[in-house]
Amino acid sequence: MSSTLVLGATGFTGRWLLLALLGRGVPVAAAVRGGSARDAGLRRWLRDHGADDRALVTVAADITRPGLGLTPADEELLGDVRDVFNTAALYRFGLTAEEARPVNADGARNVVHWSATRPRLRRLVHLSGYRVSQEARLDGPRLYAELGAYEASKTEGDAAVRLTAPQLGVPLTVVNPSSVIGHSATGEAGQYIGLAGIVEQLWTGRLPALPGSRRTFVPVVTVDYLAEFLASVPELDQDPVHRHWVLDPATPCLPDLVALLADHLGVRAPRLTLPVGLIRRLPRTLTGADPETLGFLSEERYDTGSADRLARAAGLRHPPVEQALRHWASRLVADEFGRAA
Repeated sequence: MSSTLVLGATGFTGRWLLLALLGRGVPVAAAVRGGSARDAGLRRWLRDHGADDRALVTVAADITRPGLGLTPADEELLGDVRDVFNTAALYRFGLTAEEARPVNADGARNVVHWSATRPRLRRLVHLSGYRVSQEARLDGPRLYAELGAYEASKTEGDAAVRLTAPQLGVPLTVVNPSSVIGHSATGEAGQYIGLAGIVEQLWTGRLPALPGSRRTFVPVVTVDYLAEFLASVPELDQDPVHRHWVLDPATPCLPDLVALLADHLGVRAPRLTLPVGLIRRLPRTLTGADPETLGFLSEERYDTGSADRLARAAGLRHPPVEQALRHWASRLVADEFGRAA
């Protein structure tokens, strides 16, 4: 029997979370899609990163299906699960609503309903996003038209989880991380969209101007810090519902962040900034900007008070952000922004 289930275990955040949990000696069940080859690849990655995977079992789960599509044998294996981590998501820009909703919205609901059937459940931890919870103001087609399918589906899923969990008596923590960058020491990430796309444009000389203003704030958090934070949540959160915004407030504003990386990579930083509203009106062929990414460019700041308190209780501190950014940028270039893999 496993005490913890990680959904989305082969994804970017999920595998680092597995590494953190196994490092704490927690017996974990990892939800894996793709059969034995995917299972072997995940175990190989974990062992390469120093994990002892003997406390790991894998199950085949599909969050788009009621009951997670589990076999009777896997249901029995997960009968005593206390903590459920939902890190599963379809993260890609340019999705249709029909592609995004089954995983990011309906899947989130299915996880809550399945978690409610666990007799020993201690906590469901749902991974959301730092802008997602700021945007819950529109419904249905208007939401998808304004935000794009990825962010709209995550917003819908976030709202559904926060509504459904209390109704079903499921102890819930929603974690809203900012842009997640690579490991603080090695830069390893494995995810090459979002802010990484700006770094690629910078490296290839295709970033003549920055969208936003001098005060645009795109906060980051390293994947190893986020993984340790997530692993600490079930032990430390006691109230029925918690929400945490997890980001490093020391992240430089976007123009300063890009200037830092340009200096590190030995390329020229753009000096011009263009308002987001103007970029939205210009042809994409001219700006090179994906319209769905523009919603993440804001001057807003975020209340990290509850996350900071949990981090102190867990003995966690953000690694130096500027050094982490440099490590990440170097690794992105070495990985050819994902093409090398």
